[in-house]
Amino acid sequence: MTTPKVEIYTKLYCGYCVRAKRLLASKGVDFEEYDITLGGPKKEEMLRRKPDAFTVPQIFIDDIPVGGSDDLARLDHEGKLDSLLGL
Repeated sequence: MTTPKVEIYTKLYCGYCVRAKRLLASKGVDFEEYDITLGGPKKEEMLRRKPDAFTVPQIFIDDIPVGGSDDLARLDHEGKLDSLLGL
């Protein structure tokens, strides 16, 4: 089984971003983090990928938008996150 690509768009001083990254790290998952605090091309990329994304973090697993920190925690609580992460 291949390891899925996990990407997370974050902003500086975002508690929800820290929480999501902590959950991913606790699972031993590597992820690419894109800081969009100052906007720029990565923020534009995030909005192209998920036009209704008004908050951070925005998390993608194998290009599938998972949502934010609460969504990630809900998937974990429901026992669905591990299978998405290939664990």
